[in-house]
Amino acid sequence: MNHPNGLIYLLDDEAGMVKALTRLLRTEGFTVEGFTSAAQFLKAFQPERESCLVLDVAMPELDGIHLQERLTCQGILLPIVFLTGHGDIPMSVRAMKAGAVDFLTKPVNDADLLRAVRTALKTAAERSAALAATADLVLRYNSLTPRERQVMARVVAGQLNKQIAGDLGTGEQNIKIHRGRVMEKMGVSSVADLVRAAERLKH
Repeated sequence: MNHPNGLIYLLDDEAGMVKALTRLLRTEGFTVEGFTSAAQFLKAFQPERESCLVLDVAMPELDGIHLQERLTCQGILLPIVFLTGHGDIPMSVRAMKAGAVDFLTKPVNDADLLRAVRTALKTAAERSAALAATADLVLRYNSLTPRERQVMARVVAGQLNKQIAGDLGTGEQNIKIHRGRVMEKMGVSSVADLVRAAERLKH
């Protein structure tokens, strides 16, 4: 079975668990890096890589829930699969609301873990693609002249060429030219696509 590209970080304070799960995941063709402390993981973590984290909840230094919160506060939306030997419902709800992909209890079923990891890596790939697309839109928008940005804002707001021309004190033919350049530079073929692009630039 094909797997999404990406790296699986595995963090559990039990060395035996790290070894067993690393072996399982590598046997399935995944790339895995295992750690027994949050400090080790944070030192090795590469935010720019497509990755997910299989994370034990109960750890002595920094528990899994607080590590998740720390990453989120830093703007790192890393897909996380939680593992716990004693998780309760409120804890799992808290983790899922904070963006966890899954919350599995130990001893974890191999099939459940593999399914959760595939979902997490797919999520990581989708987020990476979305970020790349947004970065491309930003570059495109930055290539617009000040006048083209004025025209784009008014097109997105639903104004007609005649209205835009009146607002900007120029001829309707000039607006048509600017509008065409905006569409070309933004890489869109319809006003609806331009509106969607503008919405993505706001986020």
